[in-house]
Amino acid sequence: MKRTIAVGVDGSECSDAAVDRAIELAAGLRDALAVVYAVEPPFRSVGDEWRESQKALEELGQRDQAVARATEAGVEADAVLVARRPAEALLALAAERDARMIVCGTASERPLTGLILGSVPHKLVHRSNIPVLVVPVHESD
Repeated sequence: MKRTIAVGVDGSECSDAAVDRAIELAAGLRDALAVVYAVEPPFRSVGDEWRESQKALEELGQRDQAVARATEAGVEADAVLVARRPAEALLALAAERDARMIVCGTASERPLTGLILGSVPHKLVHRSNIPVLVVPVHESD
């Protein structure tokens, strides 16, 4: 039975490295790849701004380079927009799709933000019920 690997994407060099490793794993395991974009607006009541942001992110997902790279590697992949904070988005999607694992980059947040709020990889490692692979940026070199 084909399983899913969820990979978090934020456009950073670190998330690119995570995508590369997730594609490699999905190809080897013959799994599908869910490329996860998380978006949580500061206030749900922003109306038109929220809809425009969501539309822009959906268009980005349709042109997603990670999906194109996975497809070129023979891996079934789709881009998924999840309206939650990054760690919660990855955990929710992984649970929804019964994912085999979650893959993320090491440094998707600014250092001070990570110290105050906690980094996405740290939250995933401590809250996930499935394996989490944290990929350093130099991993894709």
